[in-house]
Amino acid sequence: MNQNIQGVRTDLALEAREMLTKKIRQDIPGVLMETAENDDILITRVDITTPEAERMMGKVQGKYVTLEAPGLRYKNTPLQKKIMGFLAQELADLVKLSPNATVLIVGLGNWNITPDALGPRVAHKIVVTRHLQEMLSPELKGGVRSVCAIAPGVLGITGMETGEIIQGIVNNIKPDLVIAIDALAAASSQRVITTIQLANTGIHPGSGVGNKRFGLTQQSLGAPVIAIGVPTVVHASTIAMDTINTLQEHATFARYFKSMANLSDQDRQTIVRQVLPEMLGDLMVTPKEVDRLIEDIAAVVSGGINQALHPNIDYENIHLYLH
Repeated sequence: MNQNIQGVRTDLALEAREMLTKKIRQDIPGVLMETAENDDILITRVDITTPEAERMMGKVQGKYVTLEAPGLRYKNTPLQKKIMGFLAQELADLVKLSPNATVLIVGLGNWNITPDALGPRVAHKIVVTRHLQEMLSPELKGGVRSVCAIAPGVLGITGMETGEIIQGIVNNIKPDLVIAIDALAAASSQRVITTIQLANTGIHPGSGVGNKRFGLTQQSLGAPVIAIGVPTVVHASTIAMDTINTLQEHATFARYFKSMANLSDQDRQTIVRQVLPEMLGDLMVTPKEVDRLIEDIAAVVSGGINQALHPNIDYENIHLYLH
């Protein structure tokens, strides 16, 4: 669910909490948060526990885990391996799976549009084993689960709602868990490609860009759904709002823009709409090197999922298992 607070949109529960706390100037009842820092990686866990907190946050009740590492924007193999390990651990903590569980990986998004291709690229890197269960050697059994993966495309390509496709597959193979991967929108450009969010609440494909789609949830599919997302874009309106706020708050500019202190949130949004013509909609901004960044972060996300689901595989030689 995409939250819109003070005209700023975000798919991250962490950012929704930050903005709402700043707005109401107090902690949010029913929202629990804890953080853990390990060198250059920050882990934040947000737990939304009440219907009122759900309404205020604009996020479904459940657990949201965020891994943040600014170094993900750079080619840093040791950091990537480290984050894979943390991602695998957090995923294992969110859902308890038996060794013989069947897991369906769903890579959401449009593979023809790079910022939206995260899901399909992650699905391509998953170690799929459902078709090999009878052929596994004794040393691998018990530590290599039955895993299958699909990138179903988007409505504009297939003519079918993603949820309809996934629902049909789930009804047929009856997985014990569905893991859905999708690109998200952030409220801060600093979190684009540097943040990974896990949630046990399911996912609504397209919500990050304002498209309401059939939700992939336990209620709709009949199986638990873990959502994993990475912000790949930020709304242009968000950047514009940040600029206005910076002009007002930065000491160097404050004396030139004293009148901005009296601007209401509605006035700020009106200014932004004048800068961004309605005919263009709310532009989405992504880094210029997005091709490399998507490939790198897809390797991190898929690596973490593979480690969580297949603990007996030697990941130093993971290329031997990839299709």
